[in-house]
Amino acid sequence: MTITCVSPIDGSVYATRETLSRADADAAVARAKAAQSDWAARSLAERIELVQAGVAAVGAMNDDIVPEIAHQMGRPVRYGGEFGGFNERATYMASIAKDALADIEIEDSDAFRRVIKRVPHGVVLVVAPWNYPYMTAINTVAPALIAGNAVMLKHASQTPLVGERMAAAFHSAGIPKDVFQNIFLDHQTTSDLIADRAFGFVNFTGSVGGGQAMERAVAGTFTGVGLELGGKDPGYVMEDADLDAAVDTLIDGAMFNAGQCCCGIERIYVAEPLFDAFVEKAVKVVNGYTLGNPLDHETTLGPMAHVRFANEVRAQIAEAVADGATAHIATFAQDDGGAYLTPQILTNVTHNMRVMRDESFGPVVGIMSVKDDEEAIRLMNDSDFGLTASLWTEDTVRAETIADQIETGTVFMNRADYLDPALCWTGCKNTGRGGGLSIIGYHNLTRPKSYHLKKA
Repeated sequence: MTITCVSPIDGSVYATRETLSRADADAAVARAKAAQSDWAARSLAERIELVQAGVAAVGAMNDDIVPEIAHQMGRPVRYGGEFGGFNERATYMASIAKDALADIEIEDSDAFRRVIKRVPHGVVLVVAPWNYPYMTAINTVAPALIAGNAVMLKHASQTPLVGERMAAAFHSAGIPKDVFQNIFLDHQTTSDLIADRAFGFVNFTGSVGGGQAMERAVAGTFTGVGLELGGKDPGYVMEDADLDAAVDTLIDGAMFNAGQCCCGIERIYVAEPLFDAFVEKAVKVVNGYTLGNPLDHETTLGPMAHVRFANEVRAQIAEAVADGATAHIATFAQDDGGAYLTPQILTNVTHNMRVMRDESFGPVVGIMSVKDDEEAIRLMNDSDFGLTASLWTEDTVRAETIADQIETGTVFMNRADYLDPALCWTGCKNTGRGGGLSIIGYHNLTRPKSYHLKKA
């Protein structure tokens, strides 16, 4: 089977790669398992040093990586790629590794040594998405390697060059080729490998359907799995909010990367006294965008990664308008009916509309007015997803009180669309389960092992 990346810039084929046969995939897994024990036997300090060197090697490639990302998934080159966040996350995880992986000593007396150690799972499969292809991958790759696992990276077919870049960088830094492998697999081979217990842990970031396929594959194997799936993240602007800051941040959170962000803002609830002003300012912001070729430094909004993604957003917008929603943004001249899509703000929306319930994953946001916190909480929780929520107020106590009632993995106050590596990245409901980054990320990428040693 061949994996093909069609560039959203012009619809041309940008890259093709052959997937591994089942026999070749089995051989790759066997090499990873054979190499993992020697890797785990190296000191933690050495593993940290090598991973950090690999990260730096990715940074040295950034001038080439940025246009590659634009060609593969459409993000404008003016934003400079992902190395800032990539480096921040890996560096933080390296900095906490010694404490996160430290033994828990219960007793070391003349009679007994009792201790809990954290040991690697063995081989970790990382299935990464295309929307932030470097940052999402490093969330698991760096701590998994540091913890002593071998890692096999299967990247999305839309961004096939990313895994190759990461593997080349990490290998150049001295990480053995069998310890970190970039692999191309079709869905069936991936599922079959998982079902046959090829991996000690699987981390998947992607669609709800993809996550369900992963859970079906691991069923009965007792293989650990981490899932970060869909989102429909809300923002709530209270009457005491800094209106300009709320508009700038929430609309950027809704539209940046053509709305293709796991924790992007997809619905906004505004206190009635601020509603009209919020919408007016939001429309002005969006009308200031430049939709166009992502290789052009003047472009602020590139195409969506694939025509079918853009068409899903168009369908949600059209259905909402047919049901009474108001669209505030006139069609941009650059909107070609394909991957290049006009960003849209909708009002007069309800939760009966798909645009307020299904994941859009594109540059559209519905805005509703609310009369009080109780209504806002009810609407924010009226979703099958639960990744993040963004609260806007000057009152920290009020924000935390509301946050305690929201069904979500992360709650922001006066910011949005950011992943703090010191905090667990997690979700609930259809957004998935498990947690990445932070000390909890290390706990999920290792297993506890107890030693109860009676001294003679």
